[in-house]
Amino acid sequence: MSDGAIDLKAEARAKAYAIPLEEINVTDIELWRTESYWPYFERLRKEDPVHYHPEGQHEDGPFWSVTKFNDIMAVDTNHEVFSSEPSITIFDPKDDFTLPMFIAMDPPKHDVQRKTVSPIVSPHNLQELEPLIRSRIQHTLDNLPINEPFDWVDRVSIELTTQMLATLFDFPFEERRKLTRWSDIATAGPESGLFKSTDPEEVEAERRMELFECVDYFSRLWEERVNAPPKGDLISMLAHGEATKNMDRMEYLGNLILLIVGGNDTTRNSMTGSVLALNRNPGEYAKLRANPELVPSMVSETIRWQTPLAHMRRTATQDTELGGKTIKKGDKVIMWYVSGNRDEEVIENPNAYIIDRERPRQHMSFGFGIHRCVGNRLAELQLRILWEEILKRFPEIKVVEEPELVPSAFVKGYLKMMVTIPSKY
Repeated sequence: MSDGAIDLKAEARAKAYAIPLEEINVTDIELWRTESYWPYFERLRKEDPVHYHPEGQHEDGPFWSVTKFNDIMAVDTNHEVFSSEPSITIFDPKDDFTLPMFIAMDPPKHDVQRKTVSPIVSPHNLQELEPLIRSRIQHTLDNLPINEPFDWVDRVSIELTTQMLATLFDFPFEERRKLTRWSDIATAGPESGLFKSTDPEEVEAERRMELFECVDYFSRLWEERVNAPPKGDLISMLAHGEATKNMDRMEYLGNLILLIVGGNDTTRNSMTGSVLALNRNPGEYAKLRANPELVPSMVSETIRWQTPLAHMRRTATQDTELGGKTIKKGDKVIMWYVSGNRDEEVIENPNAYIIDRERPRQHMSFGFGIHRCVGNRLAELQLRILWEEILKRFPEIKVVEEPELVPSAFVKGYLKMMVTIPSKY
């Protein structure tokens, strides 16, 4: 980490502890653009772990921040009191643009829709996919330049996850980068630089236009699959599934966005995060090179350290108490997984990146309860194979400048990270 980055860190810490508690706003995009949110979450965990954000701190109204591991777990595993409807992010759905998706549903509808697509990530199917994943990773790594800077996000993380998504959907392979674009557009805000405008209303209009293009494209694929015998790809599963075959256009789009974002952002940002974490912790990188059997443990530690989706939201269905606070029916409750993963009372030395932790899978990044990430084993598989193949080829991957971060309090990721590979074996 550069001296400038250290100064920024110290400045953020001083400010986080100087301002009145009620003025803390962990959704401030500037905190995420500069990675300055850590001391704010630390202070909330210590002083006000179930913290109320008043009207005016967020455009979609007041909300509660839940920042400690066990409190988050209590919310995530109680879907009767803390509902996923109407949204899993702070933003409420717009009346004229509601995207139903099974992650934002409660049982029983959630359960039957999730069950429709879950066979694609069954242990048997992952075993079938492994040789394909490995050959694609080998091809991608073998075509990277040596001793020449390149963007790891674009050349490796996006490329590999988008290839995987195209396979899961049986999507036209040569057009696979459309999936990346739709994933980014679905979650990006006005400050992302992805839109022609920065005006929130114009951004929303642009987003809708592109997402309608997405559903039009996928509707053509649906027509092909529904009129053919059932196959093992996600669109065929949805088109032939009892619980999903009669979805309307907006529900189809909602579930597509869920599957695209879930299969894209999380794995892609952990692929980048793993390289960054090992660079920031050279002792751990040396440990990994000396003992490649630590790869699975390193993968889990990276997913904790990265926390690729910073939060999920629930909505209280009744008055309830959490952490000594009374949460009213209808209140928004934000589970900050990114903070729970750094909870000193549950995870030993949580700010350190330790690839041989005793319990590396003790983290919140996949959520808990009925909404636990359906593709978590696929994400781990892709990351494991990536690092098995990296260690066979490259003594080192060096990050050569600070990465550009996604300006978002939801997707915790990377826009760009320049690296060099000095040599290969």
